[in-house]
Amino acid sequence: MSDQNSANKSPMPDPAEDNAFFPSPFSLSQFTSPTSNLSDADYPNPYQGELKVLMIGADERYLLTSNGTFFSTGNHPLETLLPMYHLDRAGFAFDVATVSGNPVKFEYWAMPSEDKEVKDFFASYRDRFKQPRKLSDVIGKGLDSYIAVFIPGGHGALIGLPESEDVKAVLEWAAEKNRFVISLCHGPAAFLAVGESAIYRGYKICAFPDEIDAQTPGIGYMPGHLTWKFGQRLEALGFEILNDDISGAVHQDRKILTGDSPLAGNALGKLAAAALLKEVDLG
Repeated sequence: MSDQNSANKSPMPDPAEDNAFFPSPFSLSQFTSPTSNLSDADYPNPYQGELKVLMIGADERYLLTSNGTFFSTGNHPLETLLPMYHLDRAGFAFDVATVSGNPVKFEYWAMPSEDKEVKDFFASYRDRFKQPRKLSDVIGKGLDSYIAVFIPGGHGALIGLPESEDVKAVLEWAAEKNRFVISLCHGPAAFLAVGESAIYRGYKICAFPDEIDAQTPGIGYMPGHLTWKFGQRLEALGFEILNDDISGAVHQDRKILTGDSPLAGNALGKLAAAALLKEVDLG
């Protein structure tokens, strides 16, 4: 990206939708990279059993902001693929689902374009991302074959997941059955689906800070401000959000594993892989 483009803080139009925008060249120069920090994904004794991980992806692309513009979003590639990579290498297969059964949407502009390992892994799951299972069908067939639920980040997680009765059913099942729930950045917005339930009261998590979201329109990352604050709502539900910045922090509180941002993708994958391998070893 040229220096001239990198200084441009104007969001870039998305020609596929009226009044919709991608992040500005400046914000992409600051917050994306051609490579990732994927590392230490060596698991000499991977799991060989039948338990799997259920990934619930974002199936909507356009997030309406406070000034009437749309942010062209989805799941962030690093927040999706790095945790999945570690768990896959640790022996845990994935079922991919969305609430609608429509394809998982990605913020493809954040894909590390020169990271062959990450791009090859994305390619290996491409068909499952394009043709996911419908979450209600997964629930109807039973959830007991899953050791964990993974909800990636990206602003796409703010659309539909926090209101979904199916997401609520999965999270309540995970709490009842003491299964892992793994999420990062904006993904924990899906936890709001449980409503006034007290199942998460007192849990400590990492998530993307509301205060930093409020700053993103100033650099053109988003074309307008969010219409609501998901961190504030999580705190009202009983969560304690540990971070007020983004440093790649991760945290485990019982069976809830979280990270603060794209910077946390690799560390969350390592944490999750270790936790799940320990669980099946104990089992």
